[in-house]
Amino acid sequence: MIVLDACVLIAFLNSGDAHHARARRLMAETAGHRRGASPMTIAEILVGPTRAGHLDVARDALAQLKVGQVLLGPDAPQRLARLRVDTGLKLPDCCVLLAAQDATAEAIATLDDRLIKAAGLLGFALVPDR
Repeated sequence: MIVLDACVLIAFLNSGDAHHARARRLMAETAGHRRGASPMTIAEILVGPTRAGHLDVARDALAQLKVGQVLLGPDAPQRLARLRVDTGLKLPDCCVLLAAQDATAEAIATLDDRLIKAAGLLGFALVPDR
């Protein structure tokens, strides 16, 4: 499974986003792999479309992209707190790392430099941005 960060999907779904081309490349690299995201990540992705009255369109797009929800374990609060302390990342980014841990992910796809660095330090492979 490839765990996706919200920034990738937000940019992919918005052709006007400054990172749209990079997000398209990352999504192309993940074609043929199972894709997943934490509940927090999915919520982040849905905020803009919900605000714009397009929640159903965004949910359909996620389903079409076959982005599954990675459920976090019952000890998620404690593990998220530890990741927050250890990495200095904000909780949404820690949710990406925890989802990758819980899903035993092959890699993480993100455009966020701080998350890239933390993922590398924790031993996660990254989807190449070619």
